[in-house]
Amino acid sequence: MNKMTDGHIVSSYNKDLNHLHQLVIEIKDLACKQILEAAQSLIEEDVETANKVILGDRAIDELDIKADEEIIRLIAKRQPVARDLREIMTIAKVVSDLERIGDQARRLAHLTIRFYDGDANPPNHHLLDDLIKMTGFVNLMVEDAVSAFDELDLTMALDVIRRDGAVSDDFRSALRRLSTYIMEDSRSVGHMVDVVLGLRALERIGGHAKNISRHVVFLVKGKDVRHETLEQVEAEIASRH
Repeated sequence: MNKMTDGHIVSSYNKDLNHLHQLVIEIKDLACKQILEAAQSLIEEDVETANKVILGDRAIDELDIKADEEIIRLIAKRQPVARDLREIMTIAKVVSDLERIGDQARRLAHLTIRFYDGDANPPNHHLLDDLIKMTGFVNLMVEDAVSAFDELDLTMALDVIRRDGAVSDDFRSALRRLSTYIMEDSRSVGHMVDVVLGLRALERIGGHAKNISRHVVFLVKGKDVRHETLEQVEAEIASRH
């Protein structure tokens, strides 16, 4: 259900906003598919799927451009102010974060090609354990962040923002485990660097999901909380104004 356009008195404006909203959902679906397929390509050592993910990023880029064009057209046509303008600004920011999530999924797919294409020397799969675990976690964050946007659900948005701390903790824990593994087998140093890059890409996906959730707070409360602490965001959500 799309709650953004509920109650607007201009039905044609509702239709335009709803179309933008559907673009957001479409981009989210593609981005999440990219994340999961990139992880699958690593698990199954599947270079073909990895190449599919890399090529699939173009579809997200095209929808990103389409959304920008729709936003520019809508602003020029309707000259929105107040809440209407806030909604359009929020959509633009959410789309931007989703496009960047697609970029990070593409980086994961490149790891598969680096590890398993041709004469590449594949890593021990234990090196990838944290990578695969984090993939599922951050993918769910993206799903929930866009659901919060869809339902204007501040409770869900706050939950996603809180989970970003867990992503950072998992990233640091994974680095410690990788360091221990390398001390036991120094031949995997090269692979460790690539895995760290993959973990960093996943951490950034979690960061973009957090950003989307902060945009939801801006849409609902009218307060830009992008640079606020978690405690400040919690206080803003709890406030009645």
